[in-house]
Parts: sequence; structure tokens; C-alpha cells
Amino acid sequence: MILRIPLYVVAVLLSSLHVYASSGDRADNYRNCVSKCESVICTDSTGTSSLSLALRLAQWTCTDDCKYRCMHTVTDYALANGIAVQQYHGKWPFWRFAGMQEPASVLFSILNLLCHVRGARLIQRVIPDHNPVKNYYLRFAFVSVNAWLWSSVFHTRDLPATEKLDYFSAALAILYALYYTVVRLFHLYPSDNSRLSLASKPARKLSGIYILWTGICVAAYILHVSYLTLLPRFDYTYNIVFNLVVGMIHNFLWIVYALPSSLPSIRRFPFRPRSYRPGYASKAALFVLLTTLATSLELLDFPPWKRIIDAHSLWHSSTVPIAALWYEFLVQDAQDEGWRVQRS
Repeated sequence: MILRIPLYVVAVLLSSLHVYASSGDRADNYRNCVSKCESVICTDSTGTSSLSLALRLAQWTCTDDCKYRCMHTVTDYALANGIAVQQYHGKWPFWRFAGMQEPASVLFSILNLLCHVRGARLIQRVIPDHNPVKNYYLRFAFVSVNAWLWSSVFHTRDLPATEKLDYFSAALAILYALYYTVVRLFHLYPSDNSRLSLASKPARKLSGIYILWTGICVAAYILHVSYLTLLPRFDYTYNIVFNLVVGMIHNFLWIVYALPSSLPSIRRFPFRPRSYRPGYASKAALFVLLTTLATSLELLDFPPWKRIIDAHSLWHSSTVPIAALWYEFLVQDAQDEGWRVQRS
């Protein structure tokens, strides 16, 4: 759920344009179809009650169902006559399944969710309890599970409430990723002299910086959500910029972590010199590169194949193995000998 460098800007800007500029739902043939459908079927309460249980559970209304049916009717005509397929209300025409608007994206969101569940179990099982970063990595897994949960809900039904929950949960995962990255790379975690400590820095100073950084992140998230919630209209541009800036800083820090030992930057481990760089450090740079390539799929926006698979769902599918790679890296990093005091 972490945003990636400038390619993401183009991808999200393109998708945001679709929200306001869907030609399909402005076309006369579509509007006439919806109007006729509503006048025939949705004249009383029997319209919605006639919907299947799955549709009603997913909060489809009779009007929603008319829009769905007309969208596919117009799309059928377009495909039969060699006319370009259009978007409707900011989305491509997808075949729904069991009330889900975008079944493929739902499936891949669930797979991502399960990948983070697996990551949490791996961290719990493999990383020693005394390692100061273990709980941060676990919390990252939990907020990521939450983000993918709401992603699956949002792709099931695109409603104002599910949209906000998806965006806010994604922002939480992105911001928390930056939070734990700063705590990990700059060793801001609270010291515990009985387990691990940084003898070169007083515990009180570390605790002060840690509290300050925690407060900044908590305040940033509260202000972010409050701003988007209190506005009369959701500010998509601001939301993009916020996530982009946070994601780019996160990426930059892990690129710094992966720099060659000939370019000493940060002290990667508390009990090793600044020049110490484990061989697996390159995985952090590989992760950023792969995620950037995966995100570039959004630039290939195209009508869904068989009205099932589109570029966005392919992006979701590609993040599953990338997330697995990231947890493998985090576990390796947490098991490094650099966390242990060297005995003379």
C-alpha cells in the first residue's frame, strides 16, 4: 500500500480525471436507457426488493442495477460495432459477481491481505522478542491488513463511505511505513538497558526524539483525515500529494539504506560501524524498483479484458509477491548480527 515515485503521480492523476470525465455516463443513449429502466422497474419498493440477496447485502439499489444493466447494454453495442468502450461514473464496465463491482480487484486485495497476515505470523515466529523493531513490524502488518480489507470492500461497492475508508486506511499504512522506517533507521526506539541499548546515546534523549516523531505522525494523520472529512467535497488532489510525499520520503530512506558501503550514509545497526552493510541490503532497493514497475501498470489503463481484468487489478496482483519479498527482507534485517553487542 506504499506509494511510489513520479510514475504514481501520473497514474493517480489519470485515474482522478476519470472520476470527473467519464464520457459513458454522459452519453444520451446511456441516460435514456437508465431513465426508461427506472420508469419501468423502479416505480415503487418492489424494484429493490426484486434484487438478489447478494445485491441487497452489497447495498445495490434499483437505480444502481439499472445503471449497471444499461452500462453493459451500451458496451455490448459498442463492441459489436467497433466503437470504443467508455467508462461510466469513473469506472470501466466490469461484470459483477455476487454483488462485487470489481471481482478481480477484490480477489487480489484479499490475496494481499493474506500475504500481510502471513508476514505478521512470520515476524511473530522468527524475530526474537527482544529485538526493538519487532513490534513496529507487526503493527505495520496489521495496518496493512486493515488497508487491504477496506480495499476489498471498496472494490466490492464504490460508495462514499467505502471510498473514504479505503483512502484513509491506505494513508495510515503509508504513513506508518514512514514512521517505523524512521524509528528503525535512526534508532529512535525506546532503549531498554536490560535488552538492547545504544551506549553512545543517552536513553533520555532518544526517548524525547521518539515521542516527538510519534506525535508528529499522529498529528499528521489526524489532520489529514479531518481535513478530508470536513471539506464539502473530497479533495482528491491533496490526498494524492499527501500520500505521494510520504511515500517518496519512505522510498528515499530505504534507498539510502541500500547504498554501497563505499558511500557511508546512516548507521544501519546499533552495534556495527557506519560502513557495515549486509549483502541483503540491496533487497530494499529492489523492492522500490519492483514496486515502481508494478505501479507503472496503472499507466497502461485499458478497458478490462473480458470485462474482468484491467490494469488496476493487475497492479493489485503484482503487489502480492512484492509484499512477500518485503517481509523476507524485514526478517533478515531483524536477524542481523548487528543488533547484538560485540563481545571482546
